[in-house]
Amino acid sequence: MIARSWLFVPGDSERKQVKALASPADALILDLEDSVAPPRRDLARGQIAALLRAHPQRTTQRLWVRVNSLGSGALLEDLAAVMGGAPDGVVLPKAASLDEVTEVHHYLAALEQREGLASQQTRLLVIATETPRAVLRLESFATAAVGPPRLAALTWGAEDLSAAIGAREKVAASGALTTTFELARSLCLLAAAAAGVQPVDGICPNFADRAALARELAEARRDGFTGKLAIHPDQVEPINAAFTPSESEVALARRIVAAFAAEPHIGVTSIDGKMIDRPHLVQAERVLATLERFAHK
Repeated sequence: MIARSWLFVPGDSERKQVKALASPADALILDLEDSVAPPRRDLARGQIAALLRAHPQRTTQRLWVRVNSLGSGALLEDLAAVMGGAPDGVVLPKAASLDEVTEVHHYLAALEQREGLASQQTRLLVIATETPRAVLRLESFATAAVGPPRLAALTWGAEDLSAAIGAREKVAASGALTTTFELARSLCLLAAAAAGVQPVDGICPNFADRAALARELAEARRDGFTGKLAIHPDQVEPINAAFTPSESEVALARRIVAAFAAEPHIGVTSIDGKMIDRPHLVQAERVLATLERFAHK
């Protein structure tokens, strides 16, 4: 499942959950981690479980749960509380290594069996850059033991990594990411591509800054990301629009596909004076598949 917009929603706020459910977000991430204070975790677990059970039909909006990290000691309680509601997936934060992801995979398998769910129906979105060790081991996802269908996507985050390395700033005066955080972002993108899963761009923290969001979306699409995390409902529509192919992209993609269909034995052709080869065909087919996927939105 590919989602353009992944909207974080506090697990203990019914008001924000109602608003998020009415949004056009492709996926909601019902949060048990950073947005929920530890004394309210039990309340949030119960609230999320009830919401999942109340919305079993999820044809246009998927419901995911961000649990606490394996190292927090709260992850198993989180999973045990929500898996009865059959979440579409689990967002795993602060994964320090692939071994941790594999361990969570086994927990999910046991809970799926307990709840009578199909094996591996619960997908994983891993926030894969929140510790220095995780960034240095991103290449391990290319041969992940929990690869598809369990592993669905990789994303990156800067806040925890910043704290871990003691960085004072994540963004240069020009507005671009500093070298370390650009490296983490790029390695996450490459690791997702190597693993054959969706690369999801991280959050734009200033949800009121529309120009910053537009800039990040343009860069994300340029580089190959196919979705983005959101922290406010106002960010959802721009994200959906950015990751939906434009009319001009669709028209060109159809011309490329038609050109190769007309001469299936050729390896290269030209359109409007530009060389078009098989990699262009792959990209064109990807554009048309994305259009088909979100045609109902």
